[in-house]
Amino acid sequence: MLANRLIACFDVINGMVTKANKFQNNIDIEKAEIVAKRVYDMQIDEIIFYDIKASAEKRPIDLKLVETVGKEVFVPFTVGGGIRNLTDMYNVLKAGAEKISVDSMAVRNPDIIAEGAKAFGTQCIVLSMQVKKVEKTTKIPSGYEIAIDGARVFTGMDALEWAKRAAGLGAGEIVVNSIDNDGTHQGYDLLITSMIADNVSIPVIASGGAGKMEHLYDVFTKTQASAGIISSMLYSTKIEKNFTVKEIKEYLQEMNVNIRPYIH
Repeated sequence: MLANRLIACFDVINGMVTKANKFQNNIDIEKAEIVAKRVYDMQIDEIIFYDIKASAEKRPIDLKLVETVGKEVFVPFTVGGGIRNLTDMYNVLKAGAEKISVDSMAVRNPDIIAEGAKAFGTQCIVLSMQVKKVEKTTKIPSGYEIAIDGARVFTGMDALEWAKRAAGLGAGEIVVNSIDNDGTHQGYDLLITSMIADNVSIPVIASGGAGKMEHLYDVFTKTQASAGIISSMLYSTKIEKNFTVKEIKEYLQEMNVNIRPYIH
């Protein structure tokens, strides 16, 4: 069985890592390359980098920043934001990323998933989903709706159906970003995470809400998620206590969770 992963995810605006609450009111933390180097030195398993305004501003991703961050980290590095076509994907990989994250553009043009998987391999294509709990309807039977453009636009798409469709198109991983739980530090949305992980055969990454080590124990023991995003736990100024990767991994090992070990 593959070990579960801890992932740091950076929401970046103008070169600065930011933290938000429910996708709003972003507060600057520090330059992206500085935060990346710090969490890499902590032995984070993977890093995800989102240029979060690129799609909404209809511009390409900041490749120079991708290169700068990529030079500081030597773990799997996923990059997203403003990815519109295969050329953008190629440029991101050339700049130092190992995986490409698609989100809003994939909703607008689902074929980009299949095209990317064919060109670069399914292992390179990560679908990021912005999900919000809503009333169950015949159109949204899961009770979770897909949003795009930084949770500014709601699509009427059912989150579970979109996840299954994306997996069928060739996505290699899915990040489930809970809009409701984002920045709350109250724990992941276990229901939608579990729902999606149980219905696709590719790895699912839980995102949004981690604030305590117990939240990771819950997501790894109560769902089939293979990774958890822990950004706030590492560096958010809004959280009561920040943790090190070492502390988190040692806690999870003590709780008999299959996690990649911390190397002393």
